[in-house]
Amino acid sequence: MPEYTLRIRRFDPASGEAAHWDEHTVELGAKQSVLDALLKIKEETDGSIGIRCSCQQAICGSCGVRMNGKPGLACNTHLDEAAARGHGTGWNPPDEGQRSEVIEVEPMGNMPVIRDLIVDMDAVHWKKIQRVTPWLVNKEPVPEREYVVPHENMVDVTQTMACIQCGACVSDCLSMEVDPPFIGPAALAKAYRFVGDPRDADHRERLYDLSEDPHGIYDCTHCFNCIDACPKGVDPMSQIMRLRRRAGSDEHIEDRNNGYRHEHAFVKNIRRNGILHESDLLADSYGGKLNPNAGRELVSGLPTAMRGLARGKMTPQKLLMHPHKAPRGVRDIYDEVEGRDRRIELNLYVSGYEDEPEAAGKEPE
Repeated sequence: MPEYTLRIRRFDPASGEAAHWDEHTVELGAKQSVLDALLKIKEETDGSIGIRCSCQQAICGSCGVRMNGKPGLACNTHLDEAAARGHGTGWNPPDEGQRSEVIEVEPMGNMPVIRDLIVDMDAVHWKKIQRVTPWLVNKEPVPEREYVVPHENMVDVTQTMACIQCGACVSDCLSMEVDPPFIGPAALAKAYRFVGDPRDADHRERLYDLSEDPHGIYDCTHCFNCIDACPKGVDPMSQIMRLRRRAGSDEHIEDRNNGYRHEHAFVKNIRRNGILHESDLLADSYGGKLNPNAGRELVSGLPTAMRGLARGKMTPQKLLMHPHKAPRGVRDIYDEVEGRDRRIELNLYVSGYEDEPEAAGKEPE
């Protein structure tokens, strides 16, 4: 039976001592979980280790921790998988041939530590969930019987409904790390669960609130960490992008954070140039180079531009001229997409049908 060494981060605020690391060695099967190892150590070696767990079936979301830098559920992370990440290599996949002699287990990030591997989810995670009004606001009049919801609408929100509130996405969110007030991936994914539900009466109000909040939907930096971290395939960043499309393209909410104009500037920039021409992007986001608001932003960005010129990351020609023009193929793509009667939202999480689309349409033999 293989042998694994777990390096566990310990912290007890009542002791007044700084956090430290304890190492324990266990003999367990490669396909047993990190939680199995932690509970074995707790039962046989050190009963004082603090770990939160319940179902051990990846349903309750209680046992979220970081294992060699990556957040996840200890109960559905195999020991060989955790070891294959390589010590301190974080997101490197197991097929890169790195193996750690030690599996480093520590509490999740972006939340205060209560003790050892237990974090205070009430202080951050659940507080942010409450921020997005996580319940359905009934439309009036309330029907005498049940609401009848179209099949495609329920399929649309099924992905967000899969969230088990484990906090793994919150743990690795870079936006929350640099801007703690950011509402965060878990709460915004929860918000889409109701924005995408036709029974809810406050679609526009929810979208306006999340657009106007400087720590709302436009505070996401597209780092993809939450997508990699989620053990249930909720893809929180994808739900945030859906909220943006609903707010900007459907409701045409021009927010005070300039998120709406910035995203539209991206689209126009690519259509015009074929690739992103960054020197125009800032000015276009504020109404063009002749707009007074753009002038102020351009002046504030001069130090960055000067550093880029000094380091050779940009040239005066690229800064002032447009060396690229979008080929006809790019413009054709734009024409086709923008010419559709309605936007196509592709939900790769679930189709809503047991059979493949081709098989579903065939007559039984």
